[in-house]
Amino acid sequence: MEKRVAIIGAGISGLLTCKYAASRGFNPVVFEAEEQVGGLWNHTIESTRLQNIKDFFQFSDFPWPSSVRDPLPTNAQLLEYLQSYARHFELLPYINFNSKFISVSYVGECEEEMQSWELGGGSGKAFGSKGKWNLKVLHTKEESVKEYAVEFVVICIGRFSGLPEIPSFPPGYGPEVFSGKVLHSMEYSAMDNASAAEFIKGKRIAIIGSGKSAVDIAFECAKVNGNDIPCTVIQRTIHWMLPQDAQPWGLSLGFLCFSRFAELLVHKPGEAFLSSILATSLSPLRWGMSKLIESYLRWRLPLKKYNMIPKESVLQDMSSCQALFLPPNFYDKVEDRSIVLKKSQCFSFCKEGLILDGEDDHIKDLRPLQFLSTGEVLKYMSSLTNDPSKDSTASGDKLLGVFSNLYTFEMRCKWLGYFLDEAFKLPSIKEMEEDIKWEKYMKKYSSNGKFRRACISGVTIWYNDQLCKDIGCNPRRKKGFFMDLFEPYGLADYKEL
Repeated sequence: MEKRVAIIGAGISGLLTCKYAASRGFNPVVFEAEEQVGGLWNHTIESTRLQNIKDFFQFSDFPWPSSVRDPLPTNAQLLEYLQSYARHFELLPYINFNSKFISVSYVGECEEEMQSWELGGGSGKAFGSKGKWNLKVLHTKEESVKEYAVEFVVICIGRFSGLPEIPSFPPGYGPEVFSGKVLHSMEYSAMDNASAAEFIKGKRIAIIGSGKSAVDIAFECAKVNGNDIPCTVIQRTIHWMLPQDAQPWGLSLGFLCFSRFAELLVHKPGEAFLSSILATSLSPLRWGMSKLIESYLRWRLPLKKYNMIPKESVLQDMSSCQALFLPPNFYDKVEDRSIVLKKSQCFSFCKEGLILDGEDDHIKDLRPLQFLSTGEVLKYMSSLTNDPSKDSTASGDKLLGVFSNLYTFEMRCKWLGYFLDEAFKLPSIKEMEEDIKWEKYMKKYSSNGKFRRACISGVTIWYNDQLCKDIGCNPRRKKGFFMDLFEPYGLADYKEL
């Protein structure tokens, strides 16, 4: 049978999937809506940087160039790095640019037959079924829709793709009554740097949200307008924000949070009884490690002064991908009043701008607006006004979960390459359904019971262990018991797979 592979998206995961599929002898076809590779990094604002040091965020067989010396490269440097990777491994011939994926449908076995399967695809193999996937793709430059038939489809569009989503408001309290302009952070990020700077210049802006994009946009506004026209950041939930050179009391964050020992302190999905007992007995140590990091952050940053101490622990924020790295000198902008920080559980619009909970009597009876979470992706909204005399609001979190390591993406794609090559079979459908029940784990370790199912920040090594076992290699990647237990894991540990 034919073994055609289609990949949707040419961001980091799309490029990796293409590389490892091609290395196994396949001829993948990649559909990318943009004009170049890079995914969401084609739509980030000027101040956006990596949320992890580059030594942990690089391809195992393609290091950063020596010219990039900053440990947290800029968005432009990362985009160039991804494009260089695609050129170096000759991936560009596989990619159809300006090709927007519209829909996919399966044609093959009947529903009754598929319901009777005990193994995925009928056999547990990548190409075990008799059917095909039909894709419809819009080629935007040609303004034509074409259909493609393949046997395997990989979706690599990320968690933050899609249209901006503005929350709903009670009648008379939404953005329609506001005389300024309402804008989502995704729309702002789509502008080039010069256009974005000109757009915010001279405008009084307020930002709704506490995610990475909200912080970066606030910093951009502060750089452009200064304290003559301060930017206001309105947050419902405060999250832990770390300086880019954070080393809690001289200790590595990798040792404290991202070693195999650190993961012994965490309950995991489907864990054995002894592992559960160990995690429970060591929970006071995890609490102590969290307090150690928090004490450092309280000392390093003026969190108490600006009422910016989160309710949740820093390790809970990290486990749910809610913690973030601050732009350089962010609190200097707060100190000189270029950025004003506020907390509010709900807000509404009026003609002049915003009404915040607790600051105006006539909104006290309004139902709090639960707009921060939409499905698995945090969606914030923003607005700006052309009149500096009026308040306005901006916002957003469209960036990837914090502390993500590129080597974890690469591990998944290596695993997929083995699977496409039929080096192993999938377990039964029943076993896989049991294996994906992460809700209990995420609710236990996430911030305030709110969680993103895609975030595995607290158990990255354990997750990679499962992938290693599937492809038949030893998950213990370091030499020596103590090195394996206490050293942070990184790309060098999985390079030879």
